[in-house]
This record gives sequence, structure tokens and C-alpha cells, in this order.
Amino acid sequence: MKKTVVVYGSSTGTCQSIAESIANKLGVESIDVANLNADVIAENENLLLGTSTWGAGELQDDWYDGVKVLKDAGLGGKTVAVFGCGDAESYSDTFCGAMAELYNAAKEAGATLVGEVSTDGYTFDDSEAVADGKFVGLALDDVNEDDKTEGRIDAWLEAIKPSL
Repeated sequence: MKKTVVVYGSSTGTCQSIAESIANKLGVESIDVANLNADVIAENENLLLGTSTWGAGELQDDWYDGVKVLKDAGLGGKTVAVFGCGDAESYSDTFCGAMAELYNAAKEAGATLVGEVSTDGYTFDDSEAVADGKFVGLALDDVNEDDKTEGRIDAWLEAIKPSL
């Protein structure tokens, strides 16, 4: 596996915990998006980007500056996968929608994107993060379906490892 970093934005600690779990499973570093800079991007060939979803499908606050860093640094030649946390019961119409913003920003910055996940087995009404019947990354509801989190992470990592 090429040099990889897991970058997360977390307000309540849920996304941080998930990012740390993903990083531990891969044997790589995880960092808060507040510490993301051009040097971190230059040093890593793979970036796994995670965000929680707030309000009407919005990014975690620290990611607004983080998206600017991604775009300014450029991601040409980088492989990116996104993951997101959401609440499918309380916010069923915007479930994990913030992942779409990270996905689109990485795509605009020239990244190769991997890690789409089937919507099968998820219960939600709508999400900006669904394209062609799949989530653009790993969607997790650690609030209502915490019993599925580890299995979903493991399956996603197995699927993306060949690209990393």
C-alpha cells in the first residue's frame, strides 16, 4: 500500500473515532482536518476523507477550510476515498449528504476516486451522496446502527485496498 493518511472532521467525536478505527486497521496515521495542509497532501498518495453531516446535509465546520486546502494543493495523481457519518432516522432525507461535498471537491481537484458503496441494507429517504444507486463513499450511521459499523468498515477497506 502506498503512503496513506486518514483525514477527518468531527464535532462530537464520532467521526474521529471511526477515522481512528480505519487508520488503525490500515496501519496509517489519522489527522484532524484542522491540521491538513499542502505538505500532508504532498507526502501522501492516498487520502481517506471523512466528515460528519450537519443540518441539511452540510459538511462538518472544519472541512470548509479543508476543502480549500484540497483544491489549492490539487489532487492530481492522488487516490481518494470518502466516508461519512450520519443519522438515518432523524435526518433520513439528508443522510450522509456531506460526503458528496468531499467527493465533488476531490474530483474537481483531480483525484482518482474509489470506494463507492451499494445502498443495499441502508434505510434512509434521500442523500446527496448517492449517485447511480450507490453512495459515493462509505456511509455510516453509528447512532442507530452501531452494530453494523465495524462490518461496513471492514468490507469497505477490503474493497478499496487494491486501489491503495
